[in-house]
Amino acid sequence: MSLAIPVLVRGINNLSDARYCAGMGAQGLIFTLDANLPDAVAAATARELAGWVAGVDIIGEFGHVAGPEINRLVEECGLTGVLLRLDRARQAWPEGLAVPALVEVPGDLVIKQAHFAAALADLTAAFPQGFALFTTPPHYYPSDYAYWHQLARQAPLWLAGPTNPTEAADLAQQVHPAGLVLAGGDEIKPGLRDFTELEAVFEALEEA
Repeated sequence: MSLAIPVLVRGINNLSDARYCAGMGAQGLIFTLDANLPDAVAAATARELAGWVAGVDIIGEFGHVAGPEINRLVEECGLTGVLLRLDRARQAWPEGLAVPALVEVPGDLVIKQAHFAAALADLTAAFPQGFALFTTPPHYYPSDYAYWHQLARQAPLWLAGPTNPTEAADLAQQVHPAGLVLAGGDEIKPGLRDFTELEAVFEALEEA
């Protein structure tokens, strides 16, 4: 399947998700590798699941983890990028990363232009090698996407993809973000997973 916009899938923790999302045209799979974050998977698990798919980016998600430890896992798991969670209590961002960073910024933090500008200034200083932004959903996406389109023109901006396929397609067509980040899920039992909801979103994003 060819998608009209790049898609990453977050929270991959099983082979069903990994193979399905890769087959549906996802650009990358995100594995939570920070043991202090909910639903983290072991590096060995991420490496094994990644070995079953080809042609996709393998991304590790981290909270408060130092640059050298992230780089160790980059090498161990063959990561092509990292997703870093923004935390206002963070004293410093990890330095010397070996791969590009996608930085999570809560959507409600960038509802105001001044907040978005401040986040850009902070991250530009922290990541001279380059970065992209990922905003989690605000309390709601407004029906007028002009503001989000304006943000997407200022920096590479990934948006959390909604589960509603119509809304996902609208975001892609009207905001023109760098891409959407969808959420993976759990298997009902090993080898059995209900993809009804995720399939509807992928189909809504299929290139005409």
